[in-house]
Amino acid sequence: MTLPYIDHLLSQLARGNTALEQSFGRHIHWGYWPEPAAAQPERSEDYARAAERLSLELLDLADIAPGMRVLDAGCGFGGTLACLQERVERLDLTGLNIDPRQLQRAAHLARPRDGRLPRFVAGDACTLPFADASFDRVLAVECIFHFPSRAAFLAEARRVLRPGGALVISDFVPARSWVPMTRMARWPSLERLNLFGACDVTCSAAGYRNLAAEAGLNVTTLRDITRHTLPTYAFLGRMLARGTRRGAGQRMAQGGLRLLDLVGRTGLLRYSLLRFDPA
Repeated sequence: MTLPYIDHLLSQLARGNTALEQSFGRHIHWGYWPEPAAAQPERSEDYARAAERLSLELLDLADIAPGMRVLDAGCGFGGTLACLQERVERLDLTGLNIDPRQLQRAAHLARPRDGRLPRFVAGDACTLPFADASFDRVLAVECIFHFPSRAAFLAEARRVLRPGGALVISDFVPARSWVPMTRMARWPSLERLNLFGACDVTCSAAGYRNLAAEAGLNVTTLRDITRHTLPTYAFLGRMLARGTRRGAGQRMAQGGLRLLDLVGRTGLLRYSLLRFDPA
C-alpha cells in the first residue's frame, strides 16, 4: 500500500527535519486537546503533547493492567506502545505494521522496561500472524481506514483475543447521511492525488455494530472526541504551507484538510474511540 504522507515523513525525518521530528517523531496520528481553544497550532511541541494525549485517551479506554499481552496493529513508530510501557509494568507488547520502514524506526526508538522490549512484526492486520487467543488487548490507532477490510480485521482481532479481552480503535466515523459522500472519496482518480493515500471512511456507527456482530464482538463504547481533535487541521495546514511539496498532491491535501475540518465541526464525520468486547 502506498501512503505518500508516510514516504514524505520518513524522508524528512531522515534529513533531520527538527519540526517534524518533534511533532511526528513518536506518533503519526491526530492530536487531542482537553481545551481546544487553548491549542497552539503554530508550535510543534504543543502538537506532540496533543498526539500523546490522544494515545492516552485510547489507552484509558483499553484499561490495560500489569502482565497483559497487548498487540498494536498498525503501530506506526511505536509511540502508543511506548506510552503504554511507561505507564504500566510487566507488559508483553507487540507492534505490527505492513511497512518495514516504520517498524525499523519503532524498534530503534523502543526502550526496555522490566528487562523487556516490545517486539515488532511485519504483517497484514487482516491476516494476523498470531495464534488464536494470543492477546488480552488489541489496539488500532487511526489506521483501520487504511486496512483492506474492516470486516476481516475485526474477525482477526476477535480470533487472537483471549477470553475477557477487548479491541480498542480510533477512526473517523461518518454520520449516516454523510456515507454517500465518503464513498466518492474512494474514486481511484482522487486517491492517486491524495497525500494521505487510500482512506476508507465509509463505516458509520451502525456499520460498525453490524460488522462487530458478524465478528462475534459488541461495540461497548463509541465516544465522539471530534471537538478535542479539531486543532489538528490548523497545525497540518500550517505544516503543508511551510513544506517543500508543491503541486496537485499538496493542493488536494490542503483542500481535504479544510473539508475534514468543516465536516467535523458540523458532526458529519466524527473522530471516535471505539471499544469492542466479545459477544
